[in-house]
Amino acid sequence: MTPLLPEAAARRTARRRSVRPSVRRPVIVAALCAAALAVTGLTAAAPPERNTDPDTARAAVLPYQDPSLPVPQRVDDLLGRMTLDDKLGQMTQIEKDALVPQSDLATYRIGSVLSGGDSTVSPNNAQTWADTYDSLQRTALATPLGIPVIYGIDAVHGHNAVRGATLFPHNIGLGATRDPALVQRIGLAVAEEVAGTGIDWSFAPCLCVARNDRWGRTYESFGETPELPTAMTSFITGLQGSALGGDPASVLATAKHYIGDGGTTGGVDQGNTQISEAELRAVHLPPFQKAVERGVGSVMLSYSSWNGVRSHAHKYLVTDVLKGELGFTGFVVSDWAAVDQLDGQSGFSGAEIATAVNAGVDMVMVPHDYKRFLSLLRGEVSAGRIAMTRIDDANRRVLTKKFQLGLFERPLTDRSYTATVGSAAHRALAREAVRASQVLLKNDGGILPLPRTGRLFVAGKSADDIGNQSGGWTVGWQGRSGPVTEGTTILQGIRGAVADPARITYDRYGNGIDGSYTAAVAVVGETPYAEMRGDRPDGMGLDQEDLQTLARLKASGVPVVVVLVSGRPLDIADRLPDWRALLAAWLPGTEGGGVADVLFGDHAPTGKLPMTWMRSASQQPVNDGDGKSPLFPYGYGLTYGTGPGPDPDPDPDPAPAKACTATHRLVNSWPGGHQAEVTVKNTGTGPITGWTVDWELGGSTVTSLWNGGHTVANGRITVRNTSSNGTLAVGATTSFGYTANGTAGTPAPRCTPA
Repeated sequence: MTPLLPEAAARRTARRRSVRPSVRRPVIVAALCAAALAVTGLTAAAPPERNTDPDTARAAVLPYQDPSLPVPQRVDDLLGRMTLDDKLGQMTQIEKDALVPQSDLATYRIGSVLSGGDSTVSPNNAQTWADTYDSLQRTALATPLGIPVIYGIDAVHGHNAVRGATLFPHNIGLGATRDPALVQRIGLAVAEEVAGTGIDWSFAPCLCVARNDRWGRTYESFGETPELPTAMTSFITGLQGSALGGDPASVLATAKHYIGDGGTTGGVDQGNTQISEAELRAVHLPPFQKAVERGVGSVMLSYSSWNGVRSHAHKYLVTDVLKGELGFTGFVVSDWAAVDQLDGQSGFSGAEIATAVNAGVDMVMVPHDYKRFLSLLRGEVSAGRIAMTRIDDANRRVLTKKFQLGLFERPLTDRSYTATVGSAAHRALAREAVRASQVLLKNDGGILPLPRTGRLFVAGKSADDIGNQSGGWTVGWQGRSGPVTEGTTILQGIRGAVADPARITYDRYGNGIDGSYTAAVAVVGETPYAEMRGDRPDGMGLDQEDLQTLARLKASGVPVVVVLVSGRPLDIADRLPDWRALLAAWLPGTEGGGVADVLFGDHAPTGKLPMTWMRSASQQPVNDGDGKSPLFPYGYGLTYGTGPGPDPDPDPDPAPAKACTATHRLVNSWPGGHQAEVTVKNTGTGPITGWTVDWELGGSTVTSLWNGGHTVANGRITVRNTSSNGTLAVGATTSFGYTANGTAGTPAPRCTPA
């Protein structure tokens, strides 16, 4: 498991020392359990007898209620006391708003509650969320065994269901930072805000590898190559801590969506990923493997299919590969109503439930018709179509995480974290992330950074719109334009960055501009969307409003700087000649000041493209190493100024002008095969425009190779660069990967520069 970074560890330690844990003694839980007998009609194990004298109550604590015992021992004891109804309830997750009456939470022994994308509280603030959570948790505790619920929510770029929470850049922007340490710090901040509302489980991070930008969830991906999402699994350590439950702000993380949802044919959401197993393993599996190594607590399955078989029905992928081969010990949760989709008909069937549970689903996100679901699940168990061993395995996995989180000892909201929601410290971190995510794609004549004393005209529908810059999953599933939450718009950031805000003129549509302005900043792009509604099977260009706004700015003769707010690369090649500069801002979230930091040079742009930028939409899918000629290659990104000049006093034996090295790394292995990555580095004193790498295969046979072209002769493989990764500046690196049959051995690759 990856340890916390020193600064993150220090923050957690400081929190731990200053926080008063909201520990509920087992005797209190037992009292609530006894009260539940009046409202439950299900059979249950008899509640433990309690001595009402607090000094002697500890002697009556049952093993599963004793926090000093090892978690496996506590789980064993609790499982032995649970009825079938208790166990089936633990496998059931329901939408908060479907819970009518609330006492059903205890009656049906429900194990988990969630708030879906549009589920909210009134008024929508951190305090109300915490009150709602505590009310539900008290109901769950009022059962004979007092098993707490675990509450899940899509906190995917901050605690985005809560108005006033800090919203960070969506994953595509975080991928552009190339900074796993920053992403881990963000995970910690999100955990604190989520914990401040009582909620203990986030459906994040999304570890999809987006291979077609038409897909409406592209912005939920850190990048198009497996290396980027794999590196950004540091978010899991931020959420959970170095050990799950090691501190009061520890929140259960979810690696999603297993597996291949970013590779569907045509980029169709919930579609079919039609690729070989070798490619599935090479491209889509590595981030999940790393997530398991980091101890991720849960994995959510994908709606999509692999070669025609839905993930929720795929026992080989879920049980054999994820739980068996990768050694995942957490629990697998379905996506929203995904089990009900297996037969293509509305409404649960027993066959669907048996298929999913037997495939390896441990908890079903129902999310509404929980009574029918539980009835059918019980019927499948009674008929022997789901074995009790499978039920016990699912319960063991779920209960283990509840014990590790400390829910039995600290079931209620720790209100000391509530004030962190939208705190100044978290907003400062978000602003740092925004400026690190900016990718400068064009800067003709060095027009950027902008002068602070010039006259600037700002236009565009996303310049002064917190909803547009935050995107989907923002105080609602699909998000929406407008003042949906608190934060700083890009326009506000620009005004705050200049010497005299009165020298900034703003008109959304570009009306009123003349030739007297130093520059025009056009903030244009996409409006909010999420899954399903976000797919773009047709055009991927700017909308008519944007085009008309840009035409007005161009006609003025003023240099145009475009800030593109979008969840993916857009089709803008034919418009690019009209613009002096282009800055990809992605979906920055609530802290628009981070965009202004880069525009005015407080911070030079450092972001690198996490996606290949298409020359036209007809190129989709376009990815690094596929031989297509993009507008901007994967990893591209400019900055301000120039690098250092040559050393005036070189070493006596300077490195040759052209030189490179190749480093081989084993990524994954399985019986009869393996996957590896080779990193090429320019170690010379000048740029190289091409390279070849060769090594002895040692009896292995390469089955697939990406980001390079290869030939094999006399047992030796030679890999050549593609058109997009051959040019390397001094010190720059690139990589290619491959899968092969046979053992990896210890290859010693040799690099030759062109």
